[in-house]
This record gives sequence, structure tokens and C-alpha cells, in this order.
Amino acid sequence: MFDVCNIVSMTLLSPLHSLPHPFPRTLNPHPHSTPTPPLSFSSNSTFKFPTLCTTPSSTTHHPLPPNETLLLQLTQSSSFDSITTLLKQLKSSGSIPNATTFATLIQSFTNFHEIENLLKILENELGFKPDTNFYNIALNALVEDNKLKLVEMLHSKMVNEGIVLDVSTFNVLIKALCKAHQLRPAILMLEEMANHGLKPDEITFTTLMQGFIEEGDLNGALKMKKQMLGYGCLLTNVSVKVLVNGFCKEGRVEEALRFVLEVSEEGFSPDQVTFNSLVNGFCRIGNVNDALDIVDFMIEKGFDPDVYTYNSLISGMCKLGEFEKAIEILQQMILRECSPNTVTYNTLISALCKENEIEAATDLARILVSKGLLPDVCTFNTLIQGLCLSKNQDIAMEMFEEMKNKGCKPDEFTYSILIDSLCYERRLKEALMLLKEMESSGCARNAVVYNTLIDGLCKSRRIEDAEEIFDQMELLGVSRSSVTYNTLIDGLCKNKRVEEASQLMDQMIMEGLKPDKFTYNSLLTYFCRVGDIEKAGDIVQTMASNGCEPDIFTYGTLIGGLCRAGRVDVASKLLRSVQMKGIVLTPHAYNPVIQALFMRKRTKEGMRLFREMMEKSDPPDALTHKIVFRGLCNGGGPIQEAIDFTVEMLEKGILPEFPSFGFLAEGLCSLSMEDTLIELINMVMEKAQMSERETSMIRGFLKIRKFNDALANLGGILDRQNPKRYN
Repeated sequence: MFDVCNIVSMTLLSPLHSLPHPFPRTLNPHPHSTPTPPLSFSSNSTFKFPTLCTTPSSTTHHPLPPNETLLLQLTQSSSFDSITTLLKQLKSSGSIPNATTFATLIQSFTNFHEIENLLKILENELGFKPDTNFYNIALNALVEDNKLKLVEMLHSKMVNEGIVLDVSTFNVLIKALCKAHQLRPAILMLEEMANHGLKPDEITFTTLMQGFIEEGDLNGALKMKKQMLGYGCLLTNVSVKVLVNGFCKEGRVEEALRFVLEVSEEGFSPDQVTFNSLVNGFCRIGNVNDALDIVDFMIEKGFDPDVYTYNSLISGMCKLGEFEKAIEILQQMILRECSPNTVTYNTLISALCKENEIEAATDLARILVSKGLLPDVCTFNTLIQGLCLSKNQDIAMEMFEEMKNKGCKPDEFTYSILIDSLCYERRLKEALMLLKEMESSGCARNAVVYNTLIDGLCKSRRIEDAEEIFDQMELLGVSRSSVTYNTLIDGLCKNKRVEEASQLMDQMIMEGLKPDKFTYNSLLTYFCRVGDIEKAGDIVQTMASNGCEPDIFTYGTLIGGLCRAGRVDVASKLLRSVQMKGIVLTPHAYNPVIQALFMRKRTKEGMRLFREMMEKSDPPDALTHKIVFRGLCNGGGPIQEAIDFTVEMLEKGILPEFPSFGFLAEGLCSLSMEDTLIELINMVMEKAQMSERETSMIRGFLKIRKFNDALANLGGILDRQNPKRYN
């Protein structure tokens, strides 16, 4: 955990080479730049932040020539009537738009019927005959605009009209298929080129390599590179950068660096994009020092780190918890006249929130506003989440209102954070009001929000309200998932409305959702709680026959139900049966049987099962120790066994249940074992970390042999420390 006060005292001009690294850093400011003074986050904050560099705008607007004005109007229009009028004006002025202008027009339409009409206008009004080049430009424009269905239709029209397809046509079509995540058809398109007497070029293979990388298949991209070289195509700067980015995306940054060195020997010169990919790659895998080496080399080659470079370094430092070093990099960024952007600030704000430095994060957000960088929805969501996690719900709601006042529209994640936090605090009225606001604001409806509300209402025993939200989801077209059904089924079971829970499970099946272990376990828990073991057994059988394998929670619940019904021997056999299945038993399965054995004075069997549990299953929990301790102290067994177990518990840091400890103390006194009792009380006081005054008082009573007074005070102190210890 870093100290914000240390950051306050950091010098603005602290050089980046102060970072611990075997090589000196060379991120020095431009020779003619002037260091800018630090700026306080706010008037009531001592946290210092360097000021932004701003460059005054010197753009001068000049009027466009008449023909260019018409062309501009043409590309901005989407009305056929206005397009026809403009085209006629262009024709009369003697200015004929080129294919690129026409392609831009095509890009503005949303269906193929409109595009066909546009082509007719072009041919009828201007006598323009679309050729291969025109179609290639038009197809590419649609691909860039992600209108892939229109690409398919325009390509069909091109073929039907007998327009010759060239390499560029295939390249555009391959790009469209890659964007649609259809790599296999894209490969087939590559093979189809030979049927047209065409040979793929560097762009063909680079596009396919990019497609494989986007799908997370770097090895596929490398195979494509090998095929590319086999065709006699040389790697281009673009293809090298694509592969470098692919290596870095998969965390294979060392391989990326070796690849860059290899191709550099063949004449490739790394550029800003290549360096940034390497810097980001090293930062993502936590090797920020290696990233800094790349930056050194980058500067040596005459490239200035840009906002992307610095953001990668800052993000890398923040992920390592090196927040102060991230601030130093930020300072260098500003000294080199590279203005931070919203991503920079969001990274720092997120890091501060994770360190629970919410006030500093909030102050940093205010700097964005003061420098003209309006915090985006990501900034506000990060702050609101940080405030909610730190139990500052009221301030989070104030931030939410400020967000709206600043003109930043909350998204589904904003509402999800706040509603979840309010439900956790049982502030359900406010949560429901937020849901209504979310719905009325037109925000995308998120099933998670509704599930959270249903869960909160069920936990507060407001089952009718939960059912209302459940029904509302259907009316609003919000998909109800297994989580939605399971949450409400569990709530109904806990409210003893098991018939309705069963009906809801039937409805769940009718909607095509398969009940899972959570569904069945809710019903099973109810039947075990009310002692209906026959129906509980039916639930487990139904669960298994429907392909949902019972888990240890299922078996543990059934074992507990059997024990409550007095069928401890059946429960023991089931415990053995589960063990034979190779399932690791947990305290949830063992505890009911151990407790039932001690209650029936079967102390030896209970202890044997406890020792077996220690050897063969998950470690006993605090409840296990409480059950055994109570059983030994109340069960009339050998008192030495109870003493040894008490010491064992204390050595593990588990304080004994005090009422049962009183029985043990009474037994020790009756056997004149007061010294042993004094020793145990001293151990309890030490483990409970009592104050010196409390310890002295109890030891005073022990010294004068007033054991009842000593025990009464000990019990009172332990109860005040944890009043729910024995509930």
C-alpha cells in the first residue's frame, strides 16, 4: 500500500531514470521545452499533479471553390432527390466526380435497393459506367463501414454484369470475410484466385494473417506467412507490424522482438506502431523494465513516445502496484509535451481506486474537467465502483448525479454497480427507483441488474416484489436466465412456498432452460429442513436421472437432513458411499454426522470420525471444532480428552465455545485440577488478545481462587468481543 503523502512530496522534475533499472533512462524533455509547474488537484487536496500542455489552435477556415462545395454536399447527402439535383449541377458545371466520391456516396446508404438506384442515377444522369476500379473502391468502402451484407450483394451484381475481378477485388472480399470471422471461406477465396488466373499478393496474405490474429490464432497467421513467402511475396512493413502485434497480443513478446531483429537485417525499419506494440506487449506481461528499454531505443532512433506509448507504460506500472513510478512516467509524458488523454486518467483513477485512495481518484477526475477533458462513462464507473466497494454509497450516489449533470449518460454497468451495492446494504427502495430510472432513460436493459434486484428482494423476504420484477423482465423483453430462475426458486423455498418453486422449475424447463445443481439444491434444502427425507431422496434421484450430477453440497444437505430426522446410521452409510465415489468430503458433509453421534453419547465414534476428517477430507472448520468441543465437555467422556482438544483448538487460533468451556471448568474444579484450569484460562486470554486491564482483573480472581468470578468476567469479555460467537 503506497502513501499518498509520499506522492505529494514528489518533485515534478524527477527524471524517469530514477526508476530502478540496470540501464540509465533517456526520456529527457525536448531541448527547447519549458518544465511546467505542478498543479493541485483541488484547493483542499495536497496531492500534486503536473499540468497539461496545451497547444492553441491556429486553424484558419477558407471558403471552398463552388465545385468542391457541391462535391462536399454530394457526399453528405442521403436523399435521392437531393443527390439527383446535385449531380445535375455538377454535370452542368463540367465537373465529374471520381470513383472515390461515388464510393463515398454508396457508403452512406443502408440497403441494396438504395445502392442500385444510385448506380442507375450515375449511369443515366452522368453516363458513368462502373468498372472494376469503381466496384473495388465501393466494396472497400462498405467493408470499412462494416456493411458486410451489402458487400455480398454488390459483389454478386459485379459478377452478374460481367465486370472483371482483379486481385484488389479478391483482397477486399477476403477482408470482408475476415471481418465476419469466416476464415475458412476466406481461405477458399484465396484458392479461387487461381481459377481467375490471378496470383495473390502481399495484401492478400497480410489480410489473412490479420484475420487469424483477430481470432487469436497466431500459429495460423505464421502458416500464412510461410505460404506467402512460398508464393514469392516479400514481407511488407504492414505484414511485419501485423505479426508483431499478433505475437504481443498472445504474450509472446520475446518472439516478437526476435522477429523484428530478424526482419531488420532484411531491411525492415521499425516505426512508431512497431515500437508501441512491443512496449505494450512487455507491459501486459509485467516486464515494464524491458518496455522502458524499447522506449530508450525508440528515442535513439528518432521516434518520440506518443500517448499510446506512455499509456502502456503507466498501465504496466499500475498493474505492478508501482503507482508512484506511474506518476513519474506521467510527469515525463507532460514534460515531453505529450498531453495525457482520458485513457491515461482512467488508468490512474482505476489504480487509485484499487488502492482505496478514493479521494485522490476523485480529485484526479476533477483535473480532467479543469483541463477540458470531460470524464467519460468509464471514469465515472470506476469512481462509483470504488466508492461502493469502500462502503461510501451516499457519495457514490452524489457522483452518479454529478455524472448526469456533466452530460455523461450512465450505462448499464453504472446502474448495475449502484443497484448491486444498494441491494447489499438492503436499501431496496433506492435500488428499485434506480431500476425505474434506468428503464425510462432508454439504457440497455441488463439481465444482471434484474437478477441482482430479485436476489436482494428475496434475501429481505420481499418475495412478492421479487416475483413482480421477474414478471416485468418478460414484459420488457429481458431474457431470463438460469440464474434468474434459480434465485427466485431459492427465495420461494426459503419462504416455504415450495409448490410454487416446483411450478417455476417446470416453467424454466418449458422455456428451454435446464435445471442445474443450484435449482435442485434449493428444493432439496427445503425438504431436508422440514424433515421430508423421502421427497429429498426423490430430488437427488431426479437430479441424477436428468444428467445433473449431485455435488458435495447436495450430499452434505441430504446427510444433514437424515441426521435431523434421527437416521444417523443411514447418514453415516451415505457418507461412506460418497467417499467411495472419490468425492472429497467437506465439513458440510461431516459436521451433521459428528454432531449427531455426540448428541447420542457415541463419543468414541464421533472422535474417530473427526480424526478421519482431518486425515482424508478438507480441514475441519470452526463449527466442527465447536461441535467436538461441546460433545467432549458435555458428553461425560474422559476429561483429559477434552483438555487436550481445548489445547489443540487454541493452538489453531480457535477460541472455545464459552458455555461448554464452563462445563469443562466445573469438571476440572470437581477433580481438584484447578492448576490445569488456570493454565487453560491464560491460554484463552492470550489467544483472545485481551487488554492488560482485563487480563489483570481475571488473574486477580484466579489468584484468590475465585474461579466463578474469573469465568464470569472471561465470558463477558469474550461475548463483547464477538456477541454472535455462540449463536
